[in-house]
Amino acid sequence: MRPVFIVLIGLLGILYSCKQPYEPPAVKANYNFLVVDGTINASPDSRTQILLSRTRNLTDTFVASPELNAQVRIEGKGGGVYNLAPAGNGAYSIEHLTLNPDDQYRLRITTADGTRYASQYVAVKKTPPIDSLTWEQNKDVEIFVNTHDPENKARYYKWDFEETYEYNATEKTILGEKDGLIFIRDTSNQIYTCWKTNFSTDLNLGSSINLSQDVINHARVHIIPDNSEKIGIRYSILVKQYALTEDAFRYFQILQKNTQQLGSIFDAQPSQLKSNIINESNTSEPVIGFVHAAFLQTKRLFITKYEVTNWIPVPEELFCRIETIPQDPDNFLIYKFQDTSFRPWYFVTGGIILNKGRCLDCTMKGGVNQKPAYW
Repeated sequence: MRPVFIVLIGLLGILYSCKQPYEPPAVKANYNFLVVDGTINASPDSRTQILLSRTRNLTDTFVASPELNAQVRIEGKGGGVYNLAPAGNGAYSIEHLTLNPDDQYRLRITTADGTRYASQYVAVKKTPPIDSLTWEQNKDVEIFVNTHDPENKARYYKWDFEETYEYNATEKTILGEKDGLIFIRDTSNQIYTCWKTNFSTDLNLGSSINLSQDVINHARVHIIPDNSEKIGIRYSILVKQYALTEDAFRYFQILQKNTQQLGSIFDAQPSQLKSNIINESNTSEPVIGFVHAAFLQTKRLFITKYEVTNWIPVPEELFCRIETIPQDPDNFLIYKFQDTSFRPWYFVTGGIILNKGRCLDCTMKGGVNQKPAYW
């Protein structure tokens, strides 16, 4: 079977002659393999979400290829079926899943064209609590996790996170516009202060297998670059911890090397990934992903701008340009400016001052204007 990452090898063979560029077969080949990402979350107060997508070819120009209209369910070896609902953009989820820690579970997927995929049955791993989250500043801010299992059974760990930060628009306005009329905003629809949430994209792994005790100390899970806008006001990170089986850990370790540590030909080269998911009618078809089940443990940390030193936040560079238009003599709330990139900023005698929307509206940078419940 060809390695899943054979597409990467094609990059080394693209040589140009004086007449015609060479395009190796690996570049032209139509690799469209299923990618399965997610954890069967056994914690009853949490969500299980599985992301389905397809691999891309080197010549593809689109960013992602989500697998839509699939049927996804979790099956217990001892009985029980749990159907995941489509959540959009290739995501399938179920809330408050209660699993038997003594049973084994698998993921079964039927794609829109009727192709059936199934994972191996996997045991539910017990995850110890996170002892603490700490951070250090050496220009960048680094965030670390500490944990231990007194039963010495976890040994292999994986961490994801959600980070949320508060930020402000460049300028403040109390004016809004809808259907050609200006209105006055209140605290329920203000657009000056927003909160933006990002999700981890890198793989964070750790193991205590070489230690006499199952202790993870000072494992780095995230870096916030020096002077990032993320700590311009207040920053929060929610770290999610899963215990892994040895097989799952080895899989993610190889994936980590293949995707995050390839910088030159002298670095470790792509390795074969061995998934525990198969196409039931074509077992030779590669599938990207490794299904595992575990109880989730979480812990949240806050950092404010007053806790970091010499931190001068550098927000996204915006081009703010001011325009002035006259007020309608019959109704000063009428707004008729044709350039939709501008928004009303404030009133002056006989006129309305405008500014670029991205300078006035914090939601245009991807955040939301409602404070999170945990803030």
